[in-house]
Amino acid sequence: MRIVAVGKFQPAEAIRQAVAAGLGDIGENRVQEAREKMQLVPGARWHMVGRLQSNKAALAARLFDVLHSLDRLELVPLLGRGAQGRGSALEVLVEVNLAEERQKGGCEPEAAAEIIRACRDYPMLKVRGLMTVPPATGDPRPYFRELGRLLSHLREACEDPSLDQLSMGMSGDFEAAIAEGATMVRIGTAIFGARQGG
Repeated sequence: MRIVAVGKFQPAEAIRQAVAAGLGDIGENRVQEAREKMQLVPGARWHMVGRLQSNKAALAARLFDVLHSLDRLELVPLLGRGAQGRGSALEVLVEVNLAEERQKGGCEPEAAAEIIRACRDYPMLKVRGLMTVPPATGDPRPYFRELGRLLSHLREACEDPSLDQLSMGMSGDFEAAIAEGATMVRIGTAIFGARQGG
């Protein structure tokens, strides 16, 4: 199980301290903010965990090691072309909006297979699994459980045994996510404290 320390709005020094303490996986919500921090914090594995704008997709594909928020087909060719020339493939997670919350990113569960298959046209994209953000209130466990079921279904439907990653759980619900099979949890406040801005 991998802890992704989400450094949104945190200063580079706080990120540097987290990496020095052994938290080598750093998550950021914004491409430009991450780009600035990457120059100041060596030795981290960088995760894009926020919703990705189309005009930032190519840059994100060059900068990040893992993208958690692929949620629509139009991003696939932008990421695929942007990832050309990388030393290793960009690992990608398809974000699924299980609660159908319009204000959040994420595709419908029925669209995930098509997105996964579209990535196969781009050698430098490697889909590893799924991500979700449950509603802020109520029990998150049914959503985490459903994401696990969907991943199992897609592993068979897409005939891809490497689909084995579940990015789910944040500071307020990571224990429930781990109990339901999370392989990555995205934790910000519980590590860094309150955000410094934004």
